Amino acid sequence: MFQPSQHDVRRFFCEAWARHVRGEPMAPMDLLAAQWAQEHPEYHVDLADLDAALAASYTVEDGRTNPFLHLAMHLSISEQCSIDQPTGIRAAVEQLAARRQSLHEAHHEVMECLGEMIWASQRSGLPPDGLAYLEAVRQRATR
Repeated sequence: MFQPSQHDVRRFFCEAWARHVRGEPMAPMDLLAAQWAQEHPEYHVDLADLDAALAASYTVEDGRTNPFLHLAMHLSISEQCSIDQPTGIRAAVEQLAARRQSLHEAHHEVMECLGEMIWASQRSGLPPDGLAYLEAVRQRATR
């Protein structure tokens, strides 16, 4: 399994954004990263300065969202939907997006479910519970 470092992730997003800004050809994953970055103009300054991105620290106490974690979660959810893993996530996200009339807003809600699943896994020491995650997304899609 590929496990990029924090710097790898930040470098990937900054380089994808730079290629987008310069209008250069991009790999599919870079295109997807740039599309999600476009949805977040508040992150453009962070993405434009690789050195600052590599040095930055995002803590809860700062009261600021980590733009790289946020964009990585968008990519994770997009990938989950593209391969429908866990099975049913694509339909649940599509239903939530239709209900919210926004794929972007649906992703933000799914991020909360994904974060809860990861937190529960870390806390319990057990593998992530994909079925509980899927059920949490489905519940949001039906309320």
